[in-house]
Amino acid sequence: MNTLNIVLAQNSGGYNWAAAATVLTRVAFLAAVCAVVVGFFFALPGIWKVFTKAGQPGWAMLIPIYNVIILLRIAGLPWYWVFAPLAAIIPILGWFAYLVWVVWIHHRISTRFGQGVGFTIGLTLLAPIFWLILGFGNSKYVGEQPAQA
Repeated sequence: MNTLNIVLAQNSGGYNWAAAATVLTRVAFLAAVCAVVVGFFFALPGIWKVFTKAGQPGWAMLIPIYNVIILLRIAGLPWYWVFAPLAAIIPILGWFAYLVWVVWIHHRISTRFGQGVGFTIGLTLLAPIFWLILGFGNSKYVGEQPAQA
């Protein structure tokens, strides 16, 4: 069977649904990987700028795991929270816990830059755009907010 027949998902005996499903799965996976890579490169300058605004080295965002430690430092959390995403190994409950962890980190970072809950939602759902807004906007890193009376 040649490549064209596989791509067109047909052979001499009719359609080959298994080959069609394989091709579509590979195309969907490749599209998802490309979207993540494009999103990362789009957000890269914004995250770099957020790190420098918070007094951390911008190049740190390029190093895996270390960038999460610095992100936790910016959010005001201890370094050992870097292990929290390992909860995603647990089916369903772990995935929910990971999602809560991501939203919580985004909220801590948003509030430390003087933003509110709306910015947290944007940072979670449209991360590349909101990292650029946070990095290149007029937000200042204020760190820990004093308690309101």
